Amino acid sequence: MKKELTIGLFGFGVVGQGLHQVISQTKGIKASIKKIVIKHADKNRTLPKQHFTTDANDVLYDPDINVIVELIDDAQAAFSIVKQALQNGKDVVTANKKMLAENLEEIYELQKITFKSVLYEGSVCGSIPIIRNLEEYYDNDLITSIEGIFNGSTNYILTKIFEEKKSYASALTKAQELGFAESNPDLDVLGFDPKFKLIIAIAHTFGVFVKPEQVINLGIANITDTDVRFARENGFTIKLIARAFKQGGKIYGFVAPQLVSQQHTLYSVRNEFNAVQVEGAFAEKQLFVGKGAGSFPTASAVLSDISALNYHYQYEYKKRTQGAVPEFTNALQVEALVSFEKGKGITKDSFEHFQEGYAWQGQEILRGFITLEKLADIAKQPGISILLAPDARLNPIKIKQEAEAII
Repeated sequence: MKKELTIGLFGFGVVGQGLHQVISQTKGIKASIKKIVIKHADKNRTLPKQHFTTDANDVLYDPDINVIVELIDDAQAAFSIVKQALQNGKDVVTANKKMLAENLEEIYELQKITFKSVLYEGSVCGSIPIIRNLEEYYDNDLITSIEGIFNGSTNYILTKIFEEKKSYASALTKAQELGFAESNPDLDVLGFDPKFKLIIAIAHTFGVFVKPEQVINLGIANITDTDVRFARENGFTIKLIARAFKQGGKIYGFVAPQLVSQQHTLYSVRNEFNAVQVEGAFAEKQLFVGKGAGSFPTASAVLSDISALNYHYQYEYKKRTQGAVPEFTNALQVEALVSFEKGKGITKDSFEHFQEGYAWQGQEILRGFITLEKLADIAKQPGISILLAPDARLNPIKIKQEAEAII
């Protein structure tokens, strides 16, 4: 039976306004927004003042409101809202990937206790319906990997750099003007945003809850003009790729920029578009592509979750019940290129297996296999750029079992 939804909305920024417009134009969905919680009462709004309040309790404790839609930036405040809403017997829709990545296991437990739903399709790759596909379409498939372009802002920046030969700074500024990147773009360009999304996807792909501090993220901020020329002259582009895969009963996952050849499925994914490639034992490789930045793509995903609540939908986290939950680890060797100016102290001995080195336009470029954790440490040094090799090989490190003590 279709459930009538009365919504309390937190946040009326780009996505919140997009959602209000989408709901008002969508027929067939039994939902209405009763009240919107905002931070600044004196700010000019597109709706009359009676629609707004600055008191969260006006919404959280309103018995007529049965769904909370949370669309604010503050992850800590967002979690408090979600937790209180569940405890008050209200379903929740959110698109806050940082909040979810930091608190997903507790949210999972709260849903079991309260018998209420928290849906968050809009938190991962904008308009691409990846979470529900992982839950439903792939519920019994043995997924081996998931990877893709999980951040529209950086993909837009890289597209402009390669196709229009814009500088990194001008491409970033344009992304901010269009609302694809925040005024403080570090979450995007340092790879934190796609990491948060990857953590959420891992929970529904492999049934594993991972904390942000466990997942290594390398961004695009240190990519140089020399890197771009090297890629272009060798027929590559650069994409920021989030990936996770299962091998030998363990889960590996990280975010890093990579040289991508024209034959790669992600090569032609441009501008603010996201892409997710899922590989399963039965379905094999399937690619999902859609807009990942902007008000309406995310708002459409939020609306999809609201519509699902009309039919009492809940995530079942099915992968957690299909056998033993695997362990997440960073014990991985990756094939990478490290570029730097002379004198940085990076040598072929930094690699587990050194392949080759170049001196190219004033830069040193070393290529080989290096542990993921060592690569992350090197990336912290200023003036060093990291790129995964084209079609990079990723080799799990076998941890030797300690011999049992002989008593």
